[in-house]
This record gives sequence, structure tokens and C-alpha cells, in this order.
Amino acid sequence: MAAADLPLCSELLLDQELDSSACDDGSQLEKQLSASQRRDYSLCRRKSFAAFVASRRDRGPEGGGTSWCCCGQTFREHPAVHKHVARTHDAEIKHLTRATYKCFLSRPEEEPETRQGKAEAVDISAWIPDTSHISEEQLQKGPGKVLLYYHYCPVEHPHVICAWQKALCEKLHLTGKVRVASEGINGTVGGTNVAIDVYIDAMRSHPLFGMDREDFKTSDGGAECFTDLRVGVYKEIVPMGMDPDVVSYRLAGIHLEPEEFHKEVEAILAEGDSCTDTVLLDCRNFYESKIGQFTQCLAPDIRKFSYFPDYVDQNLELFRDKKVLMYCTGGIRCERGSAYLRSKDVCKEVYQLKGGIHKYLERFPEGFYRGKLFVFDERYTISSNSDIISDCRYCGRPWDQYELCSTQFCCQLVLSCHGCRLDGHTACCPACQTKGRGRSEASSSSSSSSATATAPHHKEECECTDGRPRIPQDVCATQTW
Repeated sequence: MAAADLPLCSELLLDQELDSSACDDGSQLEKQLSASQRRDYSLCRRKSFAAFVASRRDRGPEGGGTSWCCCGQTFREHPAVHKHVARTHDAEIKHLTRATYKCFLSRPEEEPETRQGKAEAVDISAWIPDTSHISEEQLQKGPGKVLLYYHYCPVEHPHVICAWQKALCEKLHLTGKVRVASEGINGTVGGTNVAIDVYIDAMRSHPLFGMDREDFKTSDGGAECFTDLRVGVYKEIVPMGMDPDVVSYRLAGIHLEPEEFHKEVEAILAEGDSCTDTVLLDCRNFYESKIGQFTQCLAPDIRKFSYFPDYVDQNLELFRDKKVLMYCTGGIRCERGSAYLRSKDVCKEVYQLKGGIHKYLERFPEGFYRGKLFVFDERYTISSNSDIISDCRYCGRPWDQYELCSTQFCCQLVLSCHGCRLDGHTACCPACQTKGRGRSEASSSSSSSSATATAPHHKEECECTDGRPRIPQDVCATQTW
């Protein structure tokens, strides 16, 4: 969600007493932000200033003209009241800006776009396959799998495609998530083998996409791998935070088949430390590369893909005059990630693994990718080899099975082995572990009271988030984990 679309949280705080001692924190915060974050922070400041001025408007009788009352003075022109607020209430504006920006960060990263006005009704029944020859039991029970796919192409009416996808998935009893945008479609859904096969046929039959069977990746699973079905229209089919018209998939790097990519990695490993002209770049998040990656890759310590453009900007020298080989889970992040890197005009060449790690492992299960492959569903990981490249957070023994932090509201993933979990180490860090115990004790001590108030929902902050730079600066072009 853009900051421009954010409901102004500072409006709710205007009548509250302000703590001026916290205002200097806003300046410190802004210095630590990346370029894109500073833009959001600046917009929050302008909106906070406007809200403060609006709160001083005199609600006089109609026809009496507009005026503003502040500090015992009356102002009848915009420039006059703006100058007064800027000079006299700078501390309050900083405080409101900080509150508004915190509210912005606490919002979901992106919400489906709402339809503007009423779209013309379109009959989607022609795109819904006939399943009269298939029993409901075949669609709901039996062996299943999870399907991963994407397809970039111009979509003139994304809301129509969204309605079709929703109807199709519900008919086949599929769960998962499908993102539709004007730049294409991206989906990961689970269901029975029969249901998934019907879905693939429906996707391939749709005239807009023209997909091949090799565009789909499957793994063992089913509808139980997702909690529900979510289908929506978004600005991007993968949230990079960049305008698709500015950084387009059409500018992506050269696609390499798994066999070609394998040979390139083999050549890098053969040269060893003497290989200085090629960068093997993992463009996934840190918790993905932590449990599985290609040998001798550069794995940025970023928390989400929308940080990738800033990572590139702050580490351009790593890629200058280099050949870059990029990879991700299924290929979709590389499409626009490579386009962004190419737009910087610093690399010799930019290549990407076609079909991502998923397709590579189908061809080379014991190849140069070692460890687990992280997936965004209830399974967390899938594997093709027995290597464990990560450790338990607490005892250091080899471990790569993620669980959610046990502290309420914390969304961090934790690697804690069976033994440590039995000892009570179920949080992502000692700080969260302490908070969890404190909340449990507070909950048990107040359980006898039926009038206990429910704590407000908020985002958890802990050592995991506080100790990691939002945009890391790497000093070398290769890392071995």
C-alpha cells in the first residue's frame, strides 16, 4: 500500500497530549531510512502538517470566510497559518509524522486494488471447465499436490480474470493465493491431483495466457497446505514496490535453462576464489537462503523482495562490470529483479534461471543447490537432497525446520530443534522468549477476572528485526555459507 493511500493516523492523535521529548527520534529515524522509505516518510510529514492546519480551522458560520485560530491568533490566509505552524509547532508536526509513519508501516504491505465504479458484466462461464464427469469426491479427497506458476502478459481487464479465477478455484475446491494485475498472473494453489490437472488445462486453454505445461511446477501437498483461498487484483503480481510500467518484465535478463545454468555454476566453482568476474545472486529473502542456496552465492540479508531495489542501489559496485547469474524460487522475482539490475547499466550481462530453483531441482536434485527450498505455505520447505546447511538458533546443531515464533503477534520464523523446543525455547530470540513468559504470567494471573481487557493487536519488534539493517551493504561479491 502506498503512503498516499494511508488513512491519516495523526488525525486521531491531534487532541492528545504530545510528548515533545520523542520528537527528535523522528529526525534520527529519517536518517536511517532508504531512499524509497524517505519518500514515504516525507509524504507522511506533509499529510501530518495538513492535518494539523486543518484542525485549527475555525468552524464559523457559513459565508463568513475561512480562518484558522491557533495560539490565540486568527489567520485568514493559507500562507500566514502555514508559516505560523512551521515556526511554532515543529515539534508537534514531527511527533505526528512519526505516528503516521508507524501507522503506515503497520498496514498490510499491499491490499487488493478496489474496483473503481461498476465494471461491465462479462460472462466467464465459457472459461469454466465441464466437470460433470468428475465426482466431488475426486475433487476433494485423494492424493494432492501444490501448483506454482506465473505468466507475464498484458491483462486489459484484471478484475474479469480475478472473477474467473475465484470461480474456477472454488469449483475445484482449491486453496492458496492468486494475484492478478495488468502485467499478468501469479498463483500458488493446492488441491487433489485431479483438481490440479483440471486447473492446469483451464489455464492452458484460456486465450489470454497461452501457457505451456512446462510453465507449471508441482510438488507433493494439497489443499491442506493453505488456510484459505485468496484471489485479488494488485498493482504487481509479485510485490517489488516499483511501477510495472517503469521497471517492466520486458526488460528482464536472458533466461537460462536449468542445464545451462548448471554449467555456469559449475564453471564458477571450478575457478574457486579466482572467479572475480561473475556474481551468482540469490534474490530471495534471508530466511529462504538461510536453509538452502547455491554453493558460493551472494545471498542478500533482506527481509522482503520490496527491499531488493534498494539493495541493488546501495551495492552497485558489487555488480559493476560483472556477469550476474540470478535465481529465485520459481523465476518470477528474477523477471523484474533482473530488469531493475539491468536498468542500472553497470553489469556486463544479466542472466536468470528459467523456472527457478523449482525447475532446477527437477533436473538436478543432487546438483549445486544444497539444503531445503523454502515455500510460502504451511509446509515451509520442500527438499530434494539431505543436506542441512542451517543450525538451531539455541544449541547450534544442524536444523532446518522452521516454526513461527511462539510470542503473540511476532511473525518471525525460528529454527529451534526438538530438544530446545522441549526445553521451552520456542521464540525467535531471547527478547521474545522473555516477553512470552511475561505475557503468559500476566494472562494466568488475570484469568480469574471476567472483565479483563483484550490487549490491542500490534506488530511485534524483537532482536531479530532490531538487529538487522533494512538494506545491508555487502563488501564482497561472493559469500560461502
